[in-house]
Amino acid sequence: MTTALVDYDSGNLHSAQKAFERMAAEVGAGPIIVTGDPDVVARADRIVLPGDGAFPHCQAQLHAHSGLAEAITEAVTRRAVPFFGICVGMQMLATIGHEYEDTPGFGWIAGDIRRITPADPALKVPHMGWNDLVIDTPHPVLDGIATGEHAYFVHSYAMQVSNPAERLAHVDYGGDVTAIIGRDNIIGTQFHPEKSQHAGLRMIANFLSWRP
Repeated sequence: MTTALVDYDSGNLHSAQKAFERMAAEVGAGPIIVTGDPDVVARADRIVLPGDGAFPHCQAQLHAHSGLAEAITEAVTRRAVPFFGICVGMQMLATIGHEYEDTPGFGWIAGDIRRITPADPALKVPHMGWNDLVIDTPHPVLDGIATGEHAYFVHSYAMQVSNPAERLAHVDYGGDVTAIIGRDNIIGTQFHPEKSQHAGLRMIANFLSWRP
């Protein structure tokens, strides 16, 4: 069983690679392959799509790698390969993003990416640092993770999910902010699991053992 950590020149993958390798060794999940090769991604048993920075930039970078977005789509939608989107990699699951310009996403989880607008003007944007998860919907990848566990966020935009059942967890930051989304063989976190200590590593281990 191989897990492809997609490298499309959109973020530092070092800490994610280390966290996934560590948990793969613990649960016997097979190799973690950091790759931008569409053929390798197309054959992978699991796919992880990280992303840092702005939504339009990440989308442009992904599509600049010929065949990569198509390989991901084929694997996830046709072969039902387990998929994990991280930060902007999660946002790219949405229908559309509104950061700088309207940019279409994969459209696998209906919703929009919009700027966070905390009700409390003292709360700064970007939303940066630790926040407490509130679990909305049970899910195998959240096994062993309870409301109140901490996750590490760095973002100014968040997903507004059209179907409430596809929002698995949120945090409070002057209002509800989507933290985890998922359906079928797809899951995504707005936070960085590789930087989120117990909760993040547990999620990674659960994902690597998940058989949706």
